Amino acid sequence: MARLALVVVDVQRDFCPGGSLAVRQGDAVVPRLNDVIEAFERANLPIFLTRDWHPPNHCSFKSQGGIWPAHCVMGTAGAEFHNNLMVPPGSTIISKASDPNFEAYSGFQGTDLAEQLRKRRVRELFVGGLATDYCVKGTSIDAMENGFAVNIIRDCVRGVNLRRRDSALALRVLAARGARLVTSAQAIRSSLRAAMKSS
Repeated sequence: MARLALVVVDVQRDFCPGGSLAVRQGDAVVPRLNDVIEAFERANLPIFLTRDWHPPNHCSFKSQGGIWPAHCVMGTAGAEFHNNLMVPPGSTIISKASDPNFEAYSGFQGTDLAEQLRKRRVRELFVGGLATDYCVKGTSIDAMENGFAVNIIRDCVRGVNLRRRDSALALRVLAARGARLVTSAQAIRSSLRAAMKSS
């Protein structure tokens, strides 16, 4: 079986209720994501957490002519992971969008995520987090373009939905490109099977 990895996308305080760019019910992904994180940690499978790590003058901010309010500014409370999100000691944090002149919705853009996955012989990813219609979508598309099989944990994602159907459309686009839509229970079962095969 292909070696599996979990990619948790941008579950940061600014994207959760009370944050400067809050995703509706964004914090609702945390309990189920924690179940998956715990399962992957028990199975000794790689866990990656991406985060927006913006400079104060990032081009995506309205103050710089972008479309978003300032969010996830490096070193601020809003850029921290959600208080209740599990971040295991052995997990890898991938910081993205830290160049003030470039937007980066994908965890692969401007980072060494692909190299780190290949170094660990990963071929298949399980992806959850925020937001479905932007960073989850961008990360998943880039993952497939880099040759990784992708599973979207559909009960572990929430979207911005600037238009009401954006998240549903994003999931349809990802499925059409070859991603599988799975549940957190399926992700956990996959980690258990991988652990049994490697033991």
